[in-house]
Amino acid sequence: MIEELAGRIAELKSKKNAVILAHNYQRGEIQDIADFVGDSLGLSIAASKTKAKLIVFCGVYFMAETAKILDPDKKVIMPEVNAGCPMADMITAEGLKKLKAEHPQARVVCYVNSSAEVKAGSDICCTSANAVKVVNSIKDADEIIFVPDKYLGMYTQSKVKGKKFIFWEGYCPTHMRILPRDIEKQKAEHPAAKVVVHPECRPEVTALADEVLSTEGMINFAKKAEAREIIVGTEVGLLHRLRKENPGKTFYPASDLATCPNMKLTTLEKLLWSLEEERTEIIVPQAIADRARAAIQRMIEIGRQD
Repeated sequence: MIEELAGRIAELKSKKNAVILAHNYQRGEIQDIADFVGDSLGLSIAASKTKAKLIVFCGVYFMAETAKILDPDKKVIMPEVNAGCPMADMITAEGLKKLKAEHPQARVVCYVNSSAEVKAGSDICCTSANAVKVVNSIKDADEIIFVPDKYLGMYTQSKVKGKKFIFWEGYCPTHMRILPRDIEKQKAEHPAAKVVVHPECRPEVTALADEVLSTEGMINFAKKAEAREIIVGTEVGLLHRLRKENPGKTFYPASDLATCPNMKLTTLEKLLWSLEEERTEIIVPQAIADRARAAIQRMIEIGRQD
């Protein structure tokens, strides 16, 4: 069944000059059929560079929006447009506008896990990998409004000096399911293992980790680390790629409960249907897209300064 669906998808992809992008948290069979697998921003940048006419984004809504923002001339579709992000939904453009009015001297750093409207109201975007660098790049303000993830914000604050942070009360429900006792249990069972966790985790969890890393940071760590066993504190979908790319190492999920239901909504059947019909197109109004793109591009430029 999987082979048959994969064959039909590959045939349609070629016929329509399409490229399939899959986030690290997608189902294993979706990752296996994708042309690119990675984090949300990395996939969006890949989308902007591809010569394909049609981009099929297997992830959650804000990710496909970001791809469309960075490459407005391409058609972007999602196999499951109802796959949202609870964290991104915790902040609205109006809520951000009110917070900015309360702190007029502050600069807004917006995690890419947010809607186009929220990005459009921000000064600069960040990822979990570059949040510290982004905040340190801001020289004209001592106050930082960090939205929407307070835990990524707290982790960033712990690595930055001379800035006052104003947090939005947002968080990732999936990473919140990882508890300190989960890490302690895994460490007791696998004493030789290294512990890597995502900065979206609560501070009590990051404090127990050997490394606090983004998903792509975890991929790179796993390849280079001498450790043969690694405890992974993020959404369990990442373990598929980790195991696939590192067959000689063993990976343990910090918690089997760290599953994002929205990330699992995309199936091969939905992927095939979206390619056939092309009806689930992502549209971002130009005025919003232009302002959101500016915030994203400012972040990308910082990365080019290395």
